[in-house]
Amino acid sequence: MIRIGVFMKRAFVCALSLLMLVLAGACGSGSSNSSSSTNNPVTPGANVVPITVNAGPAGTSTNGLFVSVTVCVPGTSNCQTIDNILVDTGSQGLRLLNSVLTVPLPNETIGGNDVAECVQYVDGSFNWGSVRMADVHIGGEQANSIPVQIAGDLAASTVPSNCSVNATTGESGTEVDTVQSLLANGVLGLGPFREDCGTICPSSLSSLPSGVYVPYYTCSTNGPCQPAAVTLGQQLQNPVWKFSGDNNGVIIQLPAISDTGAPSASGSLVFGIGTQSNNELGSASVVQLDDTGSFTTTFNNQSYDQSFIDSGSNGLYFPNVTNIATCSSNADFYCPASTLTLSATNSGTNGGSNNVTFKVANAQVLFSSNNGSNTALSDLAGTNPPPSFDWGLPFFFGRTVFTAIDGQSTPAGTGPYFAY
Repeated sequence: MIRIGVFMKRAFVCALSLLMLVLAGACGSGSSNSSSSTNNPVTPGANVVPITVNAGPAGTSTNGLFVSVTVCVPGTSNCQTIDNILVDTGSQGLRLLNSVLTVPLPNETIGGNDVAECVQYVDGSFNWGSVRMADVHIGGEQANSIPVQIAGDLAASTVPSNCSVNATTGESGTEVDTVQSLLANGVLGLGPFREDCGTICPSSLSSLPSGVYVPYYTCSTNGPCQPAAVTLGQQLQNPVWKFSGDNNGVIIQLPAISDTGAPSASGSLVFGIGTQSNNELGSASVVQLDDTGSFTTTFNNQSYDQSFIDSGSNGLYFPNVTNIATCSSNADFYCPASTLTLSATNSGTNGGSNNVTFKVANAQVLFSSNNGSNTALSDLAGTNPPPSFDWGLPFFFGRTVFTAIDGQSTPAGTGPYFAY
């Protein structure tokens, strides 16, 4: 997490693409869209839960999208409902802060030793904590006995050096294991993959070079935590694909809001794509993803082939190829003299493409509008290095956005894909 002045840049993107690069050795009334699906109200059902953009549990979040999740000791009624969980289409798996957890979830073990995980985010922050087993309930859906991470339950002295040092920048990262640092009680990763890092996570450690970032560890009582190879089933799971039904993807629907923002915004999180009458694709345009969960965004005649849609990012982040003025108090954000209307084209591996029109407003003005009480901002944007265009939460306002999970069948073919 980057903190400069009053601005906070959040990008909770999964470590999957990052890990692939490392193992390869590389280490507003909402936006409009000419091909977007109609944003009609969602019909209530057991597969629909409310979501809200608000200030979050710390009272300082901007464009944080939150939901409530219930976790139970597997096979029991010993459960706890935790609110203010950040909804993140850029990662997989449920991560909870140890400080908010009250039920005694059992540890996952390998060879008699407890499993722990380090996940590094693209903004330089990381989570470190044990992996435990839980029944996860979201609305009327349930995933039984899946691994989840409990962030901050292990002593700081146990953090591996390969975890605290960012794999791409080589800089020391910040552990986000409190409500004040995470700005949420946890993260619900509902991205386009089944597992945390899938087959990219090493199944064997013998061939890995020294110092490479490894997400999973085993911890014994008699020594430091050691890197561990894990099977697919031992990784954190996207809970949706573990549901008995409605398990091929998710839909996020948020209303359009004013260019100046809104104090909050309420919408719907829907499970399943084309499995019920309330989750049909309709006229949504499908953007098929590559093996890293990426597609290509073409902006100002430049192509960015590691682009993604991420509800866990609080802004639209893209390379400053058009020389947009940045903010004097934080150069991570754009501060043009007047609101800009821009366009880009998203292309998937399926050969389809569609144009996206979006707005970029002055971030300093946005943060001060309505006496600084607006937590939902549809035209907040900032800088991001190539080759990525990060379509963060502003992309979701006024849209119905589908995330199809890899290997899961849908009416538009097998995931992974985004559609809108």
